Amino acid sequence: MTIMQKFFWIIASLGNLVAINLAISQTSIGTIFLLLLTITYSTIGYFDMYHSKHTLNRLYPVVAHIRYFLESYRVEIQQYFIANDTEEKPFNREQRSLVYQRAKNVRDTIAFGTQRDLLEDNYLSLWQSLHPRAVQADAKRVRFGGPDCLQPYDASYLNISAMSFGSLSSNAIEALNLGALKAGCYHNTGEGGASPYHLKHHGDIVWQIGSGLFGCRDEEGNFNPESFAAMATRPQIKMIEIKLSQGAKPGHGGVLPAAKITDEIATIRHIAKDKDCVSPAVNPECTTPKDLLNFVVKLRTLSEGKPIGFKLCIGNPVEFLGLCKAMLETGITPDFITVDGAEGGTGAAPVEFSNRLGMMCLEGVYFTHNALIGAGLRDKINIIASGKTASSFDLLAKIAMGADSVNAARTMMMSLGCIQSRHCNTNMCPTGIATQDPARSKAVNVIEKSERVKNYHHNTIESFFELVGSMGLDNPAKLLPHMLKKRTPYGLLMSVGSLIEPLKENELLQEKHIEGPWSDWWHMARSDDFYSEDTYILSPAEFSRAKHSSSKLKPR
Repeated sequence: MTIMQKFFWIIASLGNLVAINLAISQTSIGTIFLLLLTITYSTIGYFDMYHSKHTLNRLYPVVAHIRYFLESYRVEIQQYFIANDTEEKPFNREQRSLVYQRAKNVRDTIAFGTQRDLLEDNYLSLWQSLHPRAVQADAKRVRFGGPDCLQPYDASYLNISAMSFGSLSSNAIEALNLGALKAGCYHNTGEGGASPYHLKHHGDIVWQIGSGLFGCRDEEGNFNPESFAAMATRPQIKMIEIKLSQGAKPGHGGVLPAAKITDEIATIRHIAKDKDCVSPAVNPECTTPKDLLNFVVKLRTLSEGKPIGFKLCIGNPVEFLGLCKAMLETGITPDFITVDGAEGGTGAAPVEFSNRLGMMCLEGVYFTHNALIGAGLRDKINIIASGKTASSFDLLAKIAMGADSVNAARTMMMSLGCIQSRHCNTNMCPTGIATQDPARSKAVNVIEKSERVKNYHHNTIESFFELVGSMGLDNPAKLLPHMLKKRTPYGLLMSVGSLIEPLKENELLQEKHIEGPWSDWWHMARSDDFYSEDTYILSPAEFSRAKHSSSKLKPR
């Protein structure tokens, strides 16, 4: 027997006898309470030892429940009492506090110096100029729309990323869209479709078409051109985004737990209410690169010429280059590509998919930017970066690596009041944001929270322009990858862009040797199939570049 099992038998036998005798001989509130306590302890302990499914309960009756109780509050205990300002994941307290302060329009400065280790490996920083400048007024928006687009759209540098009605509550969706209207940015619907709550306040919308085709599917789940056209031609819909994959769970369809599916959501999505809604891993309209591009043309035609793009998390580089080949062969290009990073968030994802798949956002954006340059396509296609953006530096880093604009999701949720409790997949969100529980979601005040979304966007964008100006630039489009500095393990700084050999315009199309893996990847790429074997063996870029440089040195 364990000590707690022995203790149980002592209480169940001797303890109950003593309590009964005291209750009979000295009847009082105290003796009655003691008797109830020993009987309750004995009842719970007996159930634990002989009927519980948990080994801990059988070996440690009654007290094992204390362990489960404390474990249920582990995240909160760690967040409030243990973790320092810079060590939590995915967003530390410093990042969360910055979002809250900017959302509330209160002081967002710090005192007494940085808490960051400036010599930490991979620490990112910038070099400022002695001649700071102001960003030009006409450089504060980004034009979306390639050569085949009839209705171009001028977007903000920072926008609200994809979050579906279903994943988020109706009040949260309303607050985000009204905030987008006030801030002058767009609001991506997420793959759940353009719900009435996305449309109610007339903020600019990017309608995402996921692999489940929610919002434009027939009763059998196939694409419905009529329902798509009816929604896509609305003035509020500014752009349409085809979702191929998501950074938080690439290779896996979107997941909406059954606990969060209401009658309304089931009706909007045309899905069953009694089981998890798991979208297909592959968009049925985009099974090959050329199928995807033909779908782009179809959506552009049905939407009367609005910007059409697609979203993906970069995995095997060969497969994206296959897409570039398909664009060259067909002459069809999307208006934009959204590059989602592996560090991106989601309401529900398998741990292995979220932790181990895909390129991070900066890597993916830099690769995509160079691939499009090398294929001679960059001037026709905008790049949107998506993945963990809290500060204006996060925004600047993504723009510098090649993005034209940036989407943020979790920090927009924080501007609504999200506290990173990580209960998004349980329907038990304590702030009423990521839940369909009406008692919880009604706590989100749409008008008040929309102001906070506007404030966070405004203050972050203003800080971004000021940061760009501190580098001596008057236009964010002048940012370049090498301006971003990374701390090496040797304690020195190096330009981030130097880690991978950049490509020149049309370099992939020219019959000459290309340094690094680009040549192998390009020759392996196919325009008729996404899949390609991952056979290229990557080696440290700095080693190969050092070898290349040393081979050019002439002996004295």
